[in-house]
Amino acid sequence: MITTTDLTKVYRSRGREVTALDGVDLHVREGEVYGVVGRSGAGKSTLIRCVNLLERPTSGTVTVDGQDLTALAGRGRGASPGGGSQRANAALRRARSHIGMVFQHFNLLSSRTVQANVELPLEILGISGRLRSRKALDLLDLVGLADKAGAYPAQLSGGQKQRVGIARALAGDPKVLLSDEATSALDPETTRSILQLLRDLNRQLGLTVLLITHEMDVIKSVCDSAALMKDGRIVESGTVSDVLATPGSELAQELFPVGGEASGPDRTIVDLTFHGEAATHPVISQLSRTYNIDISILGAAMDTVAGRQIGRMRIELPGRFEENVVPIGFLREQGLQVDVADAAAAVELAEEGAK
Repeated sequence: MITTTDLTKVYRSRGREVTALDGVDLHVREGEVYGVVGRSGAGKSTLIRCVNLLERPTSGTVTVDGQDLTALAGRGRGASPGGGSQRANAALRRARSHIGMVFQHFNLLSSRTVQANVELPLEILGISGRLRSRKALDLLDLVGLADKAGAYPAQLSGGQKQRVGIARALAGDPKVLLSDEATSALDPETTRSILQLLRDLNRQLGLTVLLITHEMDVIKSVCDSAALMKDGRIVESGTVSDVLATPGSELAQELFPVGGEASGPDRTIVDLTFHGEAATHPVISQLSRTYNIDISILGAAMDTVAGRQIGRMRIELPGRFEENVVPIGFLREQGLQVDVADAAAAVELAEEGAK
């Protein structure tokens, strides 16, 4: 549904260049909730604004629902007026009408009622007053604000304002919904309700949702797939379940931080990832009894992701790696993903797995 290819955005100011996006390839499947996560300055906001061409990419292509938006954009802001340019801009506006966007700070018009805010994009599309009104009321009902149609933004809570923003973003019957840090200004309980609303809309309407966030809990709560951005690049991406099953995944470590360092020399640190049924089995106690070894748990995290219980644990085994090959093999036989913290030992383990 959304594809970016070698997407680059360079800002130029006073003789200086800042590269916000550096060759980004992104692939979002139809009907999924896809999260892009990263710290401030990673390029997340620039990426999502390039998807609907609120920002014009310096180079590369953006394709949404099979349509190359960068081709529709023509020569960009610096283009001279002409029939071809006007037609391209009109085509881009039509394409954008099928892409909804939810903003971090709501961007509601304070002088308009809630209903009138939702009607605004329909006015721009030239929809008649009666149809606008009916559509807006239906959307407010969909987001749980049917009783607030006549209220003004100042009378709403932050979560209610964001629900109005979501209803407004849905006014054009979009196939794609973009969310630009939509929950970062909200308290935790309200954040959960908005994320649940986005997931419900994804399922009910078949929406493809692309959201950016700096919060790992958002990825765990609603996302089917995720990408980690650093310095304008996507350094890791995939379905959340695949990412968690990838040895050495930085995104998995961010999603489920376990921490903990070795307590002394001649100790082996092992990171375990539990999926599905393996998460409910007493594997660590079985390991301890079977091999009569003392195991230290240095850290653990467990959560439900996409309806599946997933967890990570960091344990310490007595002795060097070569002394723990058999216990580590036992852990792998139980269906656990095993990552050895020591680099040399990890390579050795990978080679054994390949055999």
